[in-house]
Amino acid sequence: TNVDAVHPGYGFLSERADFAKKLADNNILFIGPSIETLNAAGSKISCIELAKKLAVPTLSSSKEIKNIEEAKKKVAEIGYPIMIKASAGGGGRGMRKVFSKEELKAQFDSAKGESMAAFGKEEVYIEKLVRNAKHIEVQLFGDGTGDVVHLFERDCSIQRRSQKLIEIAPSITLSDEVLDQIYNSALSLAKELKLKAAATAEFLVDESGDYFFIEINPRIQVEHTVTEEITGIDLVQSQIQVISGMKLKQLGLEQDKIQKNGVAIQCRVTTENPEKDFEPSYGKLLTYRSASGFGIRLDAGSAFTGAVITPFYDSMLVKITAKGKDIKGAASKMRRALSEFRVRGVDTNVAFLENVLSHPEFLAGNSTTSFLEDYPQVLMLRGKRDRANKILRFIGEVIVNGHEQMPNLVKPELKARNTANELFEEYSSVNTKPGWRDFYLKQGREKFLEKIQKEKSLLLTDTTMRDAHQSLFATRMRTVDMLEVAPFLSRLVPELFSIEMWGGATFDVMLRFLREDPWARIEKLRELIPNIMFQMLLRGANGVGYKTYPKNVIDGFIKQSCSSGIDIFRIFDSLNNVDRMKASIDSVRTYGGIAEVCICYTGNLDKKSKFNLDYYLKLSKEIIDSGADILAIKDMAGLLRPKAAVELISALKKEYNIPIHLHTHDTAGVQIDTYLKAAEGGIDIVDCAFSSMSGCTSPPTLEGLVASLK
Repeated sequence: TNVDAVHPGYGFLSERADFAKKLADNNILFIGPSIETLNAAGSKISCIELAKKLAVPTLSSSKEIKNIEEAKKKVAEIGYPIMIKASAGGGGRGMRKVFSKEELKAQFDSAKGESMAAFGKEEVYIEKLVRNAKHIEVQLFGDGTGDVVHLFERDCSIQRRSQKLIEIAPSITLSDEVLDQIYNSALSLAKELKLKAAATAEFLVDESGDYFFIEINPRIQVEHTVTEEITGIDLVQSQIQVISGMKLKQLGLEQDKIQKNGVAIQCRVTTENPEKDFEPSYGKLLTYRSASGFGIRLDAGSAFTGAVITPFYDSMLVKITAKGKDIKGAASKMRRALSEFRVRGVDTNVAFLENVLSHPEFLAGNSTTSFLEDYPQVLMLRGKRDRANKILRFIGEVIVNGHEQMPNLVKPELKARNTANELFEEYSSVNTKPGWRDFYLKQGREKFLEKIQKEKSLLLTDTTMRDAHQSLFATRMRTVDMLEVAPFLSRLVPELFSIEMWGGATFDVMLRFLREDPWARIEKLRELIPNIMFQMLLRGANGVGYKTYPKNVIDGFIKQSCSSGIDIFRIFDSLNNVDRMKASIDSVRTYGGIAEVCICYTGNLDKKSKFNLDYYLKLSKEIIDSGADILAIKDMAGLLRPKAAVELISALKKEYNIPIHLHTHDTAGVQIDTYLKAAEGGIDIVDCAFSSMSGCTSPPTLEGLVASLK
């Protein structure tokens, strides 16, 4: 893709030295620490050795433990409780607490297995477990020259299975003396590593106030948002600037200039059930509504109504960061924001987060890594009321199946409405007159195209069944609605040149929202409207999809569309690339359809612009030479003004012998005037919609144009 640089985010690739080397070998910048730093900091064991060398306090720990026998020997030296950790770990993966010898083997095997699955390495080590500790991490930043700064600390003590759930910046209970010692230790490690870009040094602080280094994460972290909120420094932007060659002083990142202001809290909204040991929950999000407001920041993942949450990836929907003057103010804003969230269809941890944020020990800043064990009541959640969905389900049930207290309610049958049937009876005696399709089927392509150009009246295409309703009515027009109208169109307006009733977003709408068969729609409408041409919109090489498809897929689609009842294919490419439309044009002509190929109109023939008259004349020749039967001008934004219309159409008619079809949207409400001027210039066909579905992002009104022509 010819990128200059790659930002690896905060996933596991962000700490992979081999990944950074692959990028370097291909002259791509890695937005993160150097390969040397990644190699040194990527192993927690080597980080601990480095800390010991720099006289930074560490816990009793081991080097790599290869088997259970080595583990037993080391535990005999350190003593229970212990923590087994993956050397290449992060995010709580490959970590197991062990409190007795009976648990050791199972937890050892489990940690090694998870480490292999998550990081591709089985390497684990043993460390003394500190209970009731504060988990403090220091945000570090360097420019690779040895110049490093810290951006203060985060308190990440609220954890579940060593995975952080809530983070606070800064810590509000540690003394300045302890914090200064932790800052100095973190900076000494960063200088030794010649840190470039962002990293985090993590420490545990025990109940007596002693601190111990545990690891360095050489990457940006999930919880970096709280640091950004209290310092006002954009860490990701700063990473990119440093990798681009800037130094800390150029960025204004000098230690005495970095200040902290207020308190920020980050919560991770996840699809888990806290009452069932945080069991993952997955399925479709039936409702998703988030909160916002002053002091609230959202960093969202794939969270939206209709999103499918799978069991295969991280369960986090969104990170919420709240900022206040103090921890109580930030917690109050966070609770308010969480209370306004609506997530339906899966379980979430929102109620659990609200419980923690209301707990007096949390608000006092006294939370430790044992918080969930010490205060299990935060896992007792109030039930969801889910009133809106319950009401909707009740209404749907009553409408479909009735209710015991409504004995006179008749269960409706899924059939056409009686009013339409009764109305149709009035016109059943009206014979279906021959239309343009009858002529096309009898006389063939060439005489059909000749007849269009000889026709003195302005020909009309009705777009209500496709473009008009999709522009204004979204997904709500069903096939059954169209079928009720179809017989009237056939009998009462056989003079219509064509009906645009398919293509564009039809497949997307029908398959994803209406749960209907797009092919059945054509075939049923064709039975009821045999005399009027059907046309569809085709996105060149994209067909009716949103990506480029192989030629054989486009060919097969067009073949099936012709046999199902489509006569005219309006083919376009949004960038006017004729090569991307050529395969569709060839297939349409092969299977007996009419290829109506588009100019996508931009601008108003300004001589100084690329999109001048000469541009459109040359593009039209290229389109005609490619095999177009009809030339279409597709003015999707309603930009074609009356004066430009008569100039453009007159020039095209003078230059080329081909029928011309004009499509515009009535964005400004004056496009009927454009049609009248286009008619003066010799336009053959224009697009309209019935008045109830016309105007704005839809074509002009059919009734209005007819009245204007009179």
